[in-house]
Amino acid sequence: MDGGGRFPEPLTAAGYAGAEADMPAPGAAPARGAPSRDARPGESLLDRVLPRVLRPRRASVAVPIERRMPRHLGMGLAFGFFGLVAAAGFVSGGGYAEMSARYGTPLDIAARTLGFGVDTVTISGLVQLHPSEILKAAGIDRRNSLPFLSVVDVRDRLSTVPLIGAVSVRKIYPRELLITLTEREPSALWQRNGEIAVIAADGMVIDQMRDGRFANLPLVVGDEANLRTKEYLSLLEAAGPLKDRIRAGTLVSGRRWTLKLDGIDVRLPETGAREAVTRLVKLEAESSLLEKDIIAVDLRLPDRVVVRLTEEGAAARLEAQKKKQKPKGTET
Repeated sequence: MDGGGRFPEPLTAAGYAGAEADMPAPGAAPARGAPSRDARPGESLLDRVLPRVLRPRRASVAVPIERRMPRHLGMGLAFGFFGLVAAAGFVSGGGYAEMSARYGTPLDIAARTLGFGVDTVTISGLVQLHPSEILKAAGIDRRNSLPFLSVVDVRDRLSTVPLIGAVSVRKIYPRELLITLTEREPSALWQRNGEIAVIAADGMVIDQMRDGRFANLPLVVGDEANLRTKEYLSLLEAAGPLKDRIRAGTLVSGRRWTLKLDGIDVRLPETGAREAVTRLVKLEAESSLLEKDIIAVDLRLPDRVVVRLTEEGAAARLEAQKKKQKPKGTET
């Protein structure tokens, strides 16, 4: 190497050969000024010629991969792979869904095993609803566990029940759920298109007529009759002793009411309906009008009462009129 740090001759095979020729023979004494060292096993000619800083780095000694891996790792990976395949098949085949439907999710199963099942559900505020209806609407059963039961989801599901106005849900660890609710107060029944619904005082539908719990509520019939329930209830109050005999009120053409008694229709005027009901109560007290053979009473005219007789009543009345018109001493 010259003073500028350059090799005066290229590093070619010939240069290597010349350098090898200048090397002393094995066993010979080293030349004066040359470093004395023997060749190490596995040392190449390039290592002996080049300075240490210019020698190429050797690759690390190759170790077989089976010696690098921990013992039994391959077996563990294999078992893990087949486990994942089996789990995927269990889920896609419907096994997981069936297990969850029958016993709950794995998290619920674990929580119940640790003593955090939903063993007690306390429900307060029930009036018309039954506890079984609340549990069904809330989606609560023996599969649930308290830690993994969402009170928000339970509250949202119960809020969709028309008869429930307000509801709150709270967990009491380790095994109790507290449900507090306020029911909407049913005011009347509304019949339209052959279906009967339970409505509040403002006419809002809060439930369907499913059983006999609401059978004693007043019944309104016809389109938009639910929106005039308060008006109909006022007529019932005016009926006094006749209230229990009124079975329903039909809103006719959205303008006036017809009261349905025991086989008798009482037609009320569009205005002054309450006063007309008061007249009916007076007529019944004075002449027992509703006990006669009639099927309808028309009170739409303020100065008169028009009645419609039954067929039997009409025939009897006609016969009575004939007898009155027959001259005395005439034989039939």
